[in-house]
Amino acid sequence: MSEVKYLTEFYHLPEFQGIEGYKKNGGYVELGKALKMQPQEIIDVVKASGLRGRGGAGFPTGMKWGFLPKNGEERYLLCNADEGEPGTFKDRMMMERAPHQLIEGMIISGFAIGSKKSYIYVRGEYDASINSLLNAIQEAYKAGYLGKNILGSGFDHDMDVYRGAGAYICGEETGMISSLEGLKGQPKLKPPFPAVQGYLKKPTIVNNVETLAAVKYIIRDGAEGYRKYGTEKSAGSKLFSLSGNVNKPGNYEVPLGYPLKDMINGLGGGIKNGRKLKAVIPGGSSAPVLTAEEALKATLDYENLAAAGTMLGSGAIIVIDDSKCMVECLANLTHFYHHESCGQCTPCREGTGWADKIVHSILSGKGRLQDIELLVKVADNMKGKTICALSDAAALPIISFVTKFRDEFEYFVKEGKSKVKGTAYKGHAYAATASH
Repeated sequence: MSEVKYLTEFYHLPEFQGIEGYKKNGGYVELGKALKMQPQEIIDVVKASGLRGRGGAGFPTGMKWGFLPKNGEERYLLCNADEGEPGTFKDRMMMERAPHQLIEGMIISGFAIGSKKSYIYVRGEYDASINSLLNAIQEAYKAGYLGKNILGSGFDHDMDVYRGAGAYICGEETGMISSLEGLKGQPKLKPPFPAVQGYLKKPTIVNNVETLAAVKYIIRDGAEGYRKYGTEKSAGSKLFSLSGNVNKPGNYEVPLGYPLKDMINGLGGGIKNGRKLKAVIPGGSSAPVLTAEEALKATLDYENLAAAGTMLGSGAIIVIDDSKCMVECLANLTHFYHHESCGQCTPCREGTGWADKIVHSILSGKGRLQDIELLVKVADNMKGKTICALSDAAALPIISFVTKFRDEFEYFVKEGKSKVKGTAYKGHAYAATASH
């Protein structure tokens, strides 16, 4: 198996960003085709394709659409482009290089679910993505692909871009809806699920950038054509963001089921500076870490990674070599989740803070051996007890890091320095303090 160019076939062409270049390479053909279909036909083919949410949860897209009430009530389509998972940068590339691909996928999806209005909720720091989308939406309106009576079909659809304000928690769909409504960006209790009561208390579908862009190709190739890549339960191709200690970091599109070792040693050009692989975070910072041995056996699909005790997540592969101290790596993660907790739920608000303080206490040479167990206990008490999954996202890496690399934590406690680097922690501006 090798890299594929399915969604990314024309990403190397600068002209693909504009409407003329996009149309020259097959753009908006599938929109015309879809508007001649029955909405239920589109939902059925998306179900049959096996497309699963590409934002992290991996939930079957067609099934999600099927949860909408069939009562003719006004409904909304929201594109989740709040790409805040550390290590993930695929959606950014898609919005900057192929904004019309997303827009076409969204109009088709809007028609399928009966939505006349959609929003693209973009991470606030993504200026280039936002500008790219705004220009493309304006072009789509001028060409008659957005607005009233699209292509003479009688279907109306309007689309807007909404800039987030730098909160990771708004990547959670109900947190995003709260933010879009002008409220504090905090997740809501489910049920009711957004498909029943979402934006403005109306039925709402929330999908990721990559998920919505794929809809165009499912209309083009049909369910079977889309399934020519991937596995039975993990269908299609997927974009992965490869970063860390590799020679060729970047975004790569491969069939689901692709060997992780080929991603690292093949497409990624191997480990930098001839060092050895130590660990891999396979699905963004919230995914439990894999040891080198586990990573070299893993394949990039939902089932295999779940069986390995981790997850595909957002498709962010962070490669860690043998020069890195796992205590310091975990300190980065605990700081991030403490900083990004919205504070709504006590186990998350307090737990992320305690975890951050314990890890930094170990790093500063003040740790005790019992603190290692305390860290795991705190993480255990955070799992499954909150409104959204941020608490779990913070807890799972803690448990996996300590379980798989306990010797490094114990060495740091006993010796006051890193087992790998042989030096004491130099400290960072963000080290946990009492003021946190």
